[in-house]
Amino acid sequence: MNIVIVDDDQLVSLSLKTILEATGDIHVSAVGRDGEEAVALYEEYQPDVLLMDIRMERMTGLEAARRILASHPGAKVLLLTTFSDDEYIVKAIQYGAKGYILKQDFEGIASALFSVHNGQTVFGHEVIEKLPSLLNRGSQEGTAEAFQKKCEAFGLNEKEIAIIRLVADGLNNKEIAEKLFLSEGTVRNYISLILEKLELRDRTQLACFYYREGQAAQ
Repeated sequence: MNIVIVDDDQLVSLSLKTILEATGDIHVSAVGRDGEEAVALYEEYQPDVLLMDIRMERMTGLEAARRILASHPGAKVLLLTTFSDDEYIVKAIQYGAKGYILKQDFEGIASALFSVHNGQTVFGHEVIEKLPSLLNRGSQEGTAEAFQKKCEAFGLNEKEIAIIRLVADGLNNKEIAEKLFLSEGTVRNYISLILEKLELRDRTQLACFYYREGQAAQ
């Protein structure tokens, strides 16, 4: 797997390069120091994953992610920061970043990179705890009717849309089953079908879809 690392702290970048390349499965193609370099390096190297800090001079990692993903929707950007800030999390999801992890989760960075490379969405434990409230906040602000139409365009029916909302609220299969008077097995089948229709891999991606499309529908 080829990656590019962008962080305004050169010591952090070099340390990450050493640690990640020691796995034997990761090659660091280049290292940058700010968002502008991130955009240029992505264009030059087209890495499998771009590992990038958020708070940097000249251009933030979030702005760089927005620009890169606007030009390359399939880009896999994993944001790495010391800040578990609600606004950062929301924007990371909106822009289409594949992950947002804290530098405190240093030991899990390599596994997060592999997960993102394999198409998964990755969030650190502290971030995951915040997702339900953030997603719920977004749903309240969004336009329900417009979101409904967006879902119907993907071939989703009323029951499936209801399940998406409950997943985004952080409910597990048992809780969803109780609310909708279904069996857990039926809920599992519904979720599998929903993921297939939306071409998503897991519940986290499904919740992110709900938040992004809810905001887009405003």
